[in-house]
Amino acid sequence: MDMQAAQVAVADLLMALGQDPASEHLADTPRRVAAAYAELLTPREFNLTTFPNEEGYDELVLAKNIPVQSLCEHHLLPFHGVAHVGYLPGERILGLSKLARVVELFARDLQVQERLTKQVADWLDEHLAPKGVGVVIEAEHLCMSMRGVRASGSATVTSTMHGLLRHDARSRQEFLALAGPARG
Repeated sequence: MDMQAAQVAVADLLMALGQDPASEHLADTPRRVAAAYAELLTPREFNLTTFPNEEGYDELVLAKNIPVQSLCEHHLLPFHGVAHVGYLPGERILGLSKLARVVELFARDLQVQERLTKQVADWLDEHLAPKGVGVVIEAEHLCMSMRGVRASGSATVTSTMHGLLRHDARSRQEFLALAGPARG
C-alpha cells in the first residue's frame, strides 16, 4: 500500500468535498484515514493448524457468531455482522481459532458479502478436505443503512455450502438449524 499516495488522495477528497485539509481539525486526517484503511485492508498472518482426526469424529463442528467486519467495494463503507462457519470433518480437524482467522483473511479486503461467504467456504474446502463445509454471514451494510434507502438495522444473509452440507438434506438442515439467525 502506498501510504503517501493514500494521504494525498484523502487530502484531495477533503478539498473536493469543500473542506480545508490544512485546518487545525483536519490537518492530520489524511494520515489517520490512510492508516485506518491500511489496517482495515491488511489481514493478520496465521498458520493453518490441523490435527489428525484419530477419533473418527464425523459430526458437525460449528463456530457461531464470529465477528466479521469488511469494506463494501462499491462505497468504501463498512459492513459488519457475524459469520457462522461449520464443517463435517474428514481425515483432519481444524484448530477452532482458525475458523475465525479464515473469516478475517478474506474480510480484510474491499468486498461484497456474497464473495466473502464463498471465499471462506472454498478456502476451507480446499485446505481441509472435509466431508462438508457451510458458511452463513449476517451483516448490516452501512452503505444501505446510512445512505440511499437508509434501512438502518437491516441484515443481509448469505450462505455457501459444499459437500454433504449442500447435498444431504439432513446435514444441511442440521447446519442451518444450529447456525440459526444471530439477530432477532
